[in-house]
Amino acid sequence: MQFAKRLFQALTGSSSSGLPAQVPMAHAKQMLASLLTMAWFVEARDPYTGGHLWRVSRYAYLLARQAGMDDADAAKVSLGAFLHDIGKIGVPDDVLRKPSRLTEAEFSVIQTHPNVGRRMISGHPLSGLVEDAVYLHHERPDGKGYPLGLSGEQIPMMARVVGICDAFDAMTSHRPYRPGMSKEASLAILQSARGSQFDDLLVGHFLVLAEQGALEHVLGRSDDGIPLQICPMCGPTLVIQRGYLAGRHIYCRSCSGQFMLVPTAKGLQAQSTGVTGDAMDLEPALDADLIRRVVAQAAEHLAAQDLLEGLVFD
Repeated sequence: MQFAKRLFQALTGSSSSGLPAQVPMAHAKQMLASLLTMAWFVEARDPYTGGHLWRVSRYAYLLARQAGMDDADAAKVSLGAFLHDIGKIGVPDDVLRKPSRLTEAEFSVIQTHPNVGRRMISGHPLSGLVEDAVYLHHERPDGKGYPLGLSGEQIPMMARVVGICDAFDAMTSHRPYRPGMSKEASLAILQSARGSQFDDLLVGHFLVLAEQGALEHVLGRSDDGIPLQICPMCGPTLVIQRGYLAGRHIYCRSCSGQFMLVPTAKGLQAQSTGVTGDAMDLEPALDADLIRRVVAQAAEHLAAQDLLEGLVFD
């Protein structure tokens, strides 16, 4: 892609444009933001996964650092985690939002999302930074995963990290057919699947994080310090974006219920108004501030060389 070539020239100093160093990094941040925005719209389609991408991204960064990765590699893993489900854009709503367990045929549709995601990002200049997470996060050490049936060390480290964090968040999150599991029950499942479904050593590191209390500020939240709010009908599915003020109405995108944010000693709380939102009320609002902060946190640890390694030329 022409953008990737220009960014490469600027970052390597081979460009004759005379651009200052901060210009290519600014362009790179814009490219990262465009990737994350694409991923966010997948989450916006599913009312039961509010905050999932942010939580998996934060868990993945913590696990990568606990496993001994440096800040740059952990930042790349974190970005991959935010983008891991981007292929679900290609999954029909009646499957993605089904309020009961999936049939075998429907699960086969879900299993297409890693390959769809890989194709979606293939034309993006920074796809190389995150492709392993997007394409391979459902592979398993025992070879029983998908889409390729890789096993053991064949699975890239980024994908192994994201697979654990994705599973933990899925287990602890509410679903229409079951409430979220407790942290302890979810950790027990990870422990029981060490070496088969999940990487043995990485699960050990994740359990250490749990023992240290490092997961608590992520669990059940949609952003730093912002817990999910509870819809009486649907459970903890309501997301409050940073910057929302008292008196604002938010809506449950599952049951369409309207809630007003009221100040309490514990911060803003969502209280039902008994009103049902219309189609315009239920339109998802892009959390641009969250995406800017995720990009800024990643860019803080990524040097020009890290970006060059992620560049893909056509």
